[in-house]
Amino acid sequence: MATVAQLLLFSALLYVAAAQNPYNDLPVGYRRGVDLALEQLNSSTAVPHHYRLFWTVEKTESDSGQGLKYLYHHFRLKPTRCAKGTTGTNAQRCPFRNDRPLMDCVTCYKTSSDQIEQIPEPYVNCIQKPRVTEEIKSARIDHCKKMAYVPGASSLVFRGLEKTVDLA
Repeated sequence: MATVAQLLLFSALLYVAAAQNPYNDLPVGYRRGVDLALEQLNSSTAVPHHYRLFWTVEKTESDSGQGLKYLYHHFRLKPTRCAKGTTGTNAQRCPFRNDRPLMDCVTCYKTSSDQIEQIPEPYVNCIQKPRVTEEIKSARIDHCKKMAYVPGASSLVFRGLEKTVDLA
């Protein structure tokens, strides 16, 4: 039988784990991009695991006026012990597994009132972290810069992406 102290410790650990959910801490617009990446992974037969957000490496937002924003989000997904395709509130409670590599993802897209616009087409690129090369990093940034270019402007909407640093 569990002692009262053990039950209190277990309850405290559950509370701390729930309070430190990086997905819930993201603004809604960025959550939409994570959802887009998870949807893409779940639809792939080559990906056998259910993933959830592990941490954000970098995020950049540019407001182009009239409620339109361009969002860039570089994040890591970690495989869980839940069945692939788990959805709803249970999906955010799936325990992480430590025997598989992280998925390194970049999304960039245009939003209007926190809803992803289909023009330009949202960009999602996820690859196992050990397979990410400098060429892949560079191609991702270039794609997002081109996507967020505002005709007639003297510079790109995403300033600072040329200084992207891998924090892992």
